[in-house]
Amino acid sequence: MKYTTRKSAILLLSDGTIFHGKSIGISGTTFGEVCFNTGMTGYQEIFTDPSYFGQIMVATNPHIGNYGVNDKEVESNGIKIAGLVCKNFSFNYSREDASGSLEDYFTKHNLICISDVDTRALVSYIRENGAMNAVICTDDTPVEELKAALAQVPDMKGLELASQVSTKEPYFYGDENATYRVSALDLGIKTNILRNLAKRDCYIKVYPYDSSFAELNSFNPDGFFLSNGPGDPEPLENAIEVAGEILASNKPLFGICLGHQVIGLANGISTYKMFNGHRGINHPVMNLVSGKGEITSQNHGFAVNREEVEAHSGLEITHLHLNDGTVAGMRVKGTNCFSVQYHPEASPGPHDSSYLFDQFIESLKK
Repeated sequence: MKYTTRKSAILLLSDGTIFHGKSIGISGTTFGEVCFNTGMTGYQEIFTDPSYFGQIMVATNPHIGNYGVNDKEVESNGIKIAGLVCKNFSFNYSREDASGSLEDYFTKHNLICISDVDTRALVSYIRENGAMNAVICTDDTPVEELKAALAQVPDMKGLELASQVSTKEPYFYGDENATYRVSALDLGIKTNILRNLAKRDCYIKVYPYDSSFAELNSFNPDGFFLSNGPGDPEPLENAIEVAGEILASNKPLFGICLGHQVIGLANGISTYKMFNGHRGINHPVMNLVSGKGEITSQNHGFAVNREEVEAHSGLEITHLHLNDGTVAGMRVKGTNCFSVQYHPEASPGPHDSSYLFDQFIESLKK
């Protein structure tokens, strides 16, 4: 293979810290909140997950791109991360059913990537100093210009991003002759959530993030679903109102990730921005109902207030994150409403969390 010299690039954090590396070949600058994911596989699912919109992703796995990409392993209609930081970017790949290389995939979507970064040092720095805005620069823009531009990037706290990734028009997913009908509010929904509902005999109508309860209810659904998504949940006033109206209707409601936070807000529970957030496929969760532990896939930078949930007479905590004790699941007492902070559709390891979809189907049967 011919040796090529790659252009130098930098990652500039909002506090002025600079990490040096190499461009994979796409010239430009990109801004976003820098965060890290500890998953050792599944990079394509991460890159196309709408929940990562507006974020620069640091991969803790030292090898990215080594198994290429597969057109079937996407969670949306394209790459959603703002940029990628990695240690070793593999321009060659070896996988029998790969559709192409990650390099070509990034070129197609014009995603800027910096490699050859000391990602261990970078992740340690983020863990100690918290998530913050950053810029990747691969085009030699002067640092002072980058600092000035970075200072204008809004903080993730208070930022509404669901409108940037939600569908513009309602659409259907699954078999129209299925037994159950589900109305889903798209705040940044992952395709695999729809797959999991469809294979459980559901016909789903997916609605834009700003749809009303009347619109969702016009489908005459057996139940409702609030999806995952990016950004701060507090600005989503319409979704919070819709969640409250669904609860008042006493129809089944299932929420994942951002949908979980919205259900909390609809019940008067506040949310807060986490210091680092949870992003990976090996997060331990305790199911307080069954007494069993689960290995879960997680991707969130906000959480519901545990003390407020515990003090709420109408709510019950069903799952706790074992690393830091944050709320990983809850249910509304006396209803068929429950939610989790993690991603059961990803089902890492032995598919520990896929039972939650079955639990939702049971609530539809009732």
